[in-house]
Amino acid sequence: MSGPADPVWAYRPAEPLPGRAGGPLSGLTFSVKDLYGVDGWPLRASTLAPLPEVAPSPLVPRLLDLGATLVGKTQLHEIALGITGDNPFGGTPNPLNPAHVAGGSSSGAAASVASGEVEFALGTDTGGSIRVPAAWCGVVGFKPGKGSAVWPTEGVLPLSVTCDHAGPLARDLSTIVRVHSALQGRPVAPQSWKGVRVGLWHPRGWIDEAAHAALLDQCAQLQRLGAEVQEVTLPDMLDAYSDIVQSEAATVHAAALSLPEPGFSPGTLALLRRGQGLSAEVVEAARTRRQGYRSLLNSVFQAVDVLLAPAVPTAAPLAGQSSVTLGGQDVPLRVAVLRLTVPFSLLGVPALMLPRRTDDGLSVGVQLAANRGDGERLLGLATALG
Repeated sequence: MSGPADPVWAYRPAEPLPGRAGGPLSGLTFSVKDLYGVDGWPLRASTLAPLPEVAPSPLVPRLLDLGATLVGKTQLHEIALGITGDNPFGGTPNPLNPAHVAGGSSSGAAASVASGEVEFALGTDTGGSIRVPAAWCGVVGFKPGKGSAVWPTEGVLPLSVTCDHAGPLARDLSTIVRVHSALQGRPVAPQSWKGVRVGLWHPRGWIDEAAHAALLDQCAQLQRLGAEVQEVTLPDMLDAYSDIVQSEAATVHAAALSLPEPGFSPGTLALLRRGQGLSAEVVEAARTRRQGYRSLLNSVFQAVDVLLAPAVPTAAPLAGQSSVTLGGQDVPLRVAVLRLTVPFSLLGVPALMLPRRTDDGLSVGVQLAANRGDGERLLGLATALG
């Protein structure tokens, strides 16, 4: 298929949109994932299919008014329905090693940050789409809680109204804290880990040695800082997630799906057709399961304040790789990745992804998740990690 040659940038204007001089974010540059509506700019969502109209995002002019300068729009996994970064234009290579994928769906967002082209990027996260590429590209990613007033999803092409989140990626946590503080109009207050109850989710058969080592290293640091750690378990929530997201995505793209040639690549079209074919009863059953998972997570957060979990099962796979070996078994890549990230987006709680470099120059990461409404506290706690 023909299309834009740039694997990272979907659109770059002749001149960046300058931020207001003297604002708290002056001197910072940023990119936006090509799901965000930007006044006067095209929106293609890295697809050849026709898209619904999207109003301008209020986040973009807000960041410009705060002083940040917008450089351009970044590529993504086609319509955000995937975790590798694949799209009809070839996808985005990993800046750490171009033989590997950047991850998705916010692939170009992570790459634009990791390569130093911008200080921060706006991404979206429906099932891991900020956290996965952040982990694989070695940058920090923050998924706020669902319905965050600081990070609104208005003016963003939806994938799933139930699970969509807007949030930032940056090379360091301090930039994310700076942007979040400016947007909310007050500084994020540093927090102490002393006495904080941490639930360690350690799904041993779901991660490789590099991810295992990163998780235990982070756990040890939290204990040194005074956290009290206990192990917790969470189930695989992909059953509910897949039915909800794919059915909602099919509704979003119903107009294109009604055409003889919708324009989506075969893999994306297959997922949308699956979602289109789900009965109302099947989707309602998935929503009922989601409520059960929500009750379970509520009970977990009665026992702990923060969850610590692996962000990805392995470092970034090679381009074209469809499975990973975990516990001596081949596991489909989508399953291996999403079962780690889906709980926090399906249930709408804030999650922060911190990268950990591996011996081979790639990257894995760990997640810190908090209860709904505790996103600012989570950022404050993270500032103590150095």
